[in-house]
Amino acid sequence: MRVLSYNIHHGVGADGRLDLERTARAIARSAPELVGLQEVDRHYSARSGFVDQPGWLGERLGMHVTFGPALDRSPPSPGAPRRQYGNAVLAGPEIMGWRNLLLPRPEGGEQRALLEALVVVDGRPLRFLTTHLQNGSATERLAQVAAIRDVLAGLPPPVVLVGDLNAQPGAAEVRRLTAVLDDAWVTAGRGRGATYHAAAPTRRID
Repeated sequence: MRVLSYNIHHGVGADGRLDLERTARAIARSAPELVGLQEVDRHYSARSGFVDQPGWLGERLGMHVTFGPALDRSPPSPGAPRRQYGNAVLAGPEIMGWRNLLLPRPEGGEQRALLEALVVVDGRPLRFLTTHLQNGSATERLAQVAAIRDVLAGLPPPVVLVGDLNAQPGAAEVRRLTAVLDDAWVTAGRGRGATYHAAAPTRRID
């Protein structure tokens, strides 16, 4: 099974250009069965043309989709959709159920969330989760990881967690996850696995 984690930055590339079709092509090149996306807009603002990005990507790629908002704001005008921003799951298999959990932010940082989708792979239920941890505070990441571990403790295997963790493998918050989950890069990765920053990656943070 091929799994992809991708912070799409609401469809804006390193060149500063909004191009959701380019994002879709990047996903398609990997030919994944399950995709966890972060920084996804859903009717959010002019920066992404108020597009329902998870819905658009699901239709473009022929995949099932579910979305979990971290930010959920009032519409710009009466009758318009709510303005949302968060995580999404794209899946080849049908999504049989899903839930979205808002994560703690003890220092008042940006609200983050954990999205869980239930799919069936080879006749067996699989829980697939995606998240985006706080970027500027290890204290908040540790609190968010504690909440994620509480969720994981109640899930039967197999479970797959992906995300933009904003911390390197040796950080305490990541080690608390790898204490209960296998690090896929350690198990099956090749090379350095560097993912950050995009222009010249030197570190792995997801």
